[in-house]
Amino acid sequence: MLKYIELKSGQNDQGPAWIARVKLSKSGRTVYFNGKALKRADGKGISANYFDLESGDEYWVSGVKKNGEDRHWAGAGIVWIEAGVVAEYLRVIGADEIDERRLKVIADLPETEVEKFRNLENTRLA
Repeated sequence: MLKYIELKSGQNDQGPAWIARVKLSKSGRTVYFNGKALKRADGKGISANYFDLESGDEYWVSGVKKNGEDRHWAGAGIVWIEAGVVAEYLRVIGADEIDERRLKVIADLPETEVEKFRNLENTRLA
């Protein structure tokens, strides 16, 4: 599943951001991305809708916008896009090429060890 992910903690809408393939938990409340598990914040975040289970950092996670304007209106900075999702992203936004003023193609990010985080959450509940 293709998503827009932006680090919000301490970044004033200028944080690092990615367009990447993610995995979702069965409930859809956890997003697995770049070795992290991002849990739905359920209104507890200040400017974010997810938080990192390990660090507590806040993230904004959303679907990619068809107009290509994924950053917050007050934000700025390059958005990194995984090489393996470029073709899918271009189909979604209806474009023929990447806007290099806004996007930088990077190597695909590492997958998350989902089992590690399932064990972490189950340990916390016990």
